[in-house]
Amino acid sequence: MRVLKGLIDNNRRWSEEIRGRIPDFFQKLSQQQAPAYLWIGCSDSRVPANEIVGLLPGEMFVHRNVANVVVHTDLNCLSVMQYAVEVLKVEHIIVVGHYGCGGVQAALQNRRLGLIDNWLRHVQDVMLKHEALLNAIANPMDRLNKLCELNVIEQVVNVSQTTIVQEAWDRNQELAVHGWIYGLKDGLIQDLKMEVAGHKELADVYTQAMQNISKLKDLREPN
Repeated sequence: MRVLKGLIDNNRRWSEEIRGRIPDFFQKLSQQQAPAYLWIGCSDSRVPANEIVGLLPGEMFVHRNVANVVVHTDLNCLSVMQYAVEVLKVEHIIVVGHYGCGGVQAALQNRRLGLIDNWLRHVQDVMLKHEALLNAIANPMDRLNKLCELNVIEQVVNVSQTTIVQEAWDRNQELAVHGWIYGLKDGLIQDLKMEVAGHKELADVYTQAMQNISKLKDLREPN
């Protein structure tokens, strides 16, 4: 109980700190939310969406799952996307992976963890698609981090191919999909240059992004 009380105490201090800076912040926030961004990220507790980009509550809509995967049959993710795009009218969907991702590592090493193996099968599909590239990397951590990058790029493709995003572009709604990756060891985001803002861009952007990740400095992260 002492641990939970500590969290409640932290909440009180957090609320007071924000109200000290912006007295009417919660009053306005309770009336509506108008985020410009949808963050699709990993559930990893070391990657807090709002904090690492310096945004306050209400400024970013967030969906998180293990290994930041976007699957066309995942009604949870698709529902979040539809609400964000069609109701909140976000202008940016950002898929954010991170180096040293435990889910990606489990997929890469073909670990047997239980129910989650079925979910990580999607990451293994990415691994198999890029098997030649990954096999050419000798260092295990570098190979893991490269798969983390590749997974982000492929999930941006998946987001871009959903009916939600396709229909938004059909009606000329301002909407761009981005791929980023976060470094646990330095707290910095790298743009993977995977930004798609319309039907005709996807193939060329994908090709360019695949060329760009070969130039990224390898960041060796803790497991």
